[in-house]
Amino acid sequence: MRLGVTIAARASWILAIGALTPLGATDAEAQVFDLTGDVSLQARWYPQSPAFPGQRSSTGGLVLEPTLYAETTQGTSFTFTPLYRYDSADSRRTHADVREAYLLMYGDWGENAWELRLGLDRVFWGVAELNNLVDIVNQLDLVEHPRNRPKLGQPMAHLTVSGDWGIAESLLLPYHRERTFPGRAGRLRSGLLVGDDARYESGAEERHVDFAFRYGNTVGLLDLGLSAFVGTSREPSFFVGDPTGPLPTTATQLIPYYEQIRQVGVDAQLTTEALLYKMEVIRRGGASNLVGREQDYSAFIFGVERPLYALFDSPADLTLLVEWHYDDRDRLATTAWANDLFIAGFLTLNDVQGTEFVAGLLGDIRHDSRALSLEVKRRLGASWSLRLEAIVNLSVDPQDLTYGGRRDSFLGVELSLSF
Repeated sequence: MRLGVTIAARASWILAIGALTPLGATDAEAQVFDLTGDVSLQARWYPQSPAFPGQRSSTGGLVLEPTLYAETTQGTSFTFTPLYRYDSADSRRTHADVREAYLLMYGDWGENAWELRLGLDRVFWGVAELNNLVDIVNQLDLVEHPRNRPKLGQPMAHLTVSGDWGIAESLLLPYHRERTFPGRAGRLRSGLLVGDDARYESGAEERHVDFAFRYGNTVGLLDLGLSAFVGTSREPSFFVGDPTGPLPTTATQLIPYYEQIRQVGVDAQLTTEALLYKMEVIRRGGASNLVGREQDYSAFIFGVERPLYALFDSPADLTLLVEWHYDDRDRLATTAWANDLFIAGFLTLNDVQGTEFVAGLLGDIRHDSRALSLEVKRRLGASWSLRLEAIVNLSVDPQDLTYGGRRDSFLGVELSLSF
């Protein structure tokens, strides 16, 4: 796992140096040179007793995420966003990554506009709030946060062409990033540790070249996206021991196994005066189910959002949301969102401090698992901001696939300085 991060980070540094060298040589031509970012102090407290030896009831850490933006000539720019996290408890959570390191070129092509990104970047597809089925380009960085879906930087060549007819994105993805998981001392982990030595269905392993495509357009009140992906799955299956050999007599760790999959997806958002309707649907082939057998399957998300502006004649806005997440593999699904209902409220005070409150209740329809999430965000000045969050597991079913990670409730605090 760390080898993949090292290779990707090394390629990003080479790209960064190569892009900044012309800038230093022709400083007079530079139009923009900007450095921004965030430095955060974070801490978590876990009220439950540790489930495994070596775990702690409280952790602290530091996160540094600067962004360097340079525009050397008209139509060409470079963005570089590294990330470093230090965690006092989990050695796997102490890590570095390059989130973005790409050269951007853009221009006109007849009546159309084109944009090409070369390097590491993050791409977001989808309309749902809790999870996004169609969002398949980037790998998840699960040691960062269990719910917010932070992404690892993905090496890519990303061409976008847009016009009156819509937006078409074509992506060539030459390298696969392995998913990160908590270590032995980390909280929010499963009973068995996830090993570092991943296996691949493709003989090219992490160097298999993947392809992705998305077409999007707006027709009246409807925003529609059609997507396709062929290549290495971002979601691993897990085996005890070597997936190509016999099962060991004693289970010690889980081995991630990345298969070759095919996926087509649809995401849509219908905006009316009173309600916002959201939908994501995928059909995936080549993936394994919970018992390790290949099973093609479909999954969907249906959501309804209700905005309430000027609540009680105040400056505050309230948004209510309901989402249903479903996977037709039922009890053989490998995802945490197999048959779940998510209800949430987002309150924005629209004050000078930008105060926001978020409350959500996630319930598993098939299992007796319920989790409450709370979040408060507020600016403390021009540069400082405070974020409080809590995830409270009201009930956890031992038969739930995500039982290991859902046992730990926690209270978190984050103090950030933006520059």
